[in-house]
Amino acid sequence: MSPGDALPAAVRAHDLGFTYPDGRGALRGIDLEVAVGERIALLGPNGAGKTTLMLQLNGVLSPTAGHVEIGGTRVERGTLREARRRVGIVFQDPDDQLFMPTVAQDVAFGPANFGVTGDELRARVTDALAAVGMSEHAERSPSHLSGGQRRRVALATVLACRPDVLVLDEPSANLDPVARRELAEVLLGLDTTLILVTHDLPYAAQLCDRAVIIDDGRLVADDPVLELLADAELLGRHRLELPWGFEVPRG
Repeated sequence: MSPGDALPAAVRAHDLGFTYPDGRGALRGIDLEVAVGERIALLGPNGAGKTTLMLQLNGVLSPTAGHVEIGGTRVERGTLREARRRVGIVFQDPDDQLFMPTVAQDVAFGPANFGVTGDELRARVTDALAAVGMSEHAERSPSHLSGGQRRRVALATVLACRPDVLVLDEPSANLDPVARRELAEVLLGLDTTLILVTHDLPYAAQLCDRAVIIDDGRLVADDPVLELLADAELLGRHRLELPWGFEVPRG
């Protein structure tokens, strides 16, 4: 790459389509680019295709049309392992990612699976737990942690793999206000490209600069997050609504 060349997008979906085996079309011609270091909220009603799109990004699901690129590399059979290293997904239920006897062992599992060993593995565990404020809980059982603490440990299990792109599925779901704030502070402290899949519109406003809406498998809006959230008519057309009393901050 010459000095004048632009960096490839962190994520690029081109004419992306996906149809489930029962014939249900979940994605229809999605074109989306996310720049390196960008924070983007992926919004839409239930059944819109948000989770299906999320699972395309590291090859958990393979498109039936179009393709996805991560850092300029197309996600396909021969690049799946690298795509799964570069795109870390934190699922809505932290218990989907926590299954080892201790927090430290859970955090070590991912990088160890990618071949990291010895001092490097220990350093990754230490760094990831420090990043989410859970260092003192390294030897505890995840089952003895609060919901907010488990959510942060689940995030650490992904951060330990040092992904280029971090995808979070409804990260604020079922968190009390303090845990919600603590997680937001952790996420705001990261410099990783971030894709936030959420119904929590205030959380999107707090964490992201840009938002897109997907409905019926199509990308129907793509704007600065505060501009998009200020458009009540647009939100209403796609069954999205700000909570009572919430006012969109002025950009």
